Amino acid sequence: MSEGQPVTAENVTPEKVTDVVSPEHAQHLRLLEALIFAGTQALDEKALAERLPDGADVKRLLADLAEVYAGRGVNLVPVAGGYAFRTAPDLAEKLKIERPVTRKLSRAAIETLAIIAYHQPVTRAEIEQVRGVGLSKGTLDLLFEQNWIKPIGRRRAPGKPVTWGTTEFFLEHFGLPSLDDLPGQEELKAAGLLDGRAQPPIFRPEEPDLPLEPDEDETSEPLASDERRG
Repeated sequence: MSEGQPVTAENVTPEKVTDVVSPEHAQHLRLLEALIFAGTQALDEKALAERLPDGADVKRLLADLAEVYAGRGVNLVPVAGGYAFRTAPDLAEKLKIERPVTRKLSRAAIETLAIIAYHQPVTRAEIEQVRGVGLSKGTLDLLFEQNWIKPIGRRRAPGKPVTWGTTEFFLEHFGLPSLDDLPGQEELKAAGLLDGRAQPPIFRPEEPDLPLEPDEDETSEPLASDERRG
């Protein structure tokens, strides 16, 4: 393979990654592959650039590595604002293992998660406003424990209620590059996850929310229990 030749799935094999383009580029490509493979979560371009040698072209390296893995059992894909290796979509069904579901989300939990995802930042009272019914104290706790939601601020209203949003783990778990990739209303209706009734709007003050206090960590339990007093 001559130096400068484009990287493609046809001219690169796992054993010949070091032969791709220049030796320096090949070494950067191998390091990028190792970083993403060893990562416990998706890594964004900034995090990768900090770990790669100075001058490494992160965008080109990512594009080249994606080409290397195109058509293989695992693909390099954008996830939660970063990049990670994932099973090729056409193989997912073949890798499924039937086993009992140990914890199934209730309809209330599914609806609550959807409302938070689409309307964030949102308070518990606003979730109840959209659903039209009260929210049990355990629903937010469950979603919080699953690391799908987190407190992100406080509303400028009496009691300063906590506002909730989704986490990066939520995006990663559901295979979404960003919140912009959430399904639209028509897709949700087609899947039977949304009825045809118009959802009531959420009325919020024009002023921005208050930030969390310095001693309030967005993953701390007291914030979740704080909602139970609302």
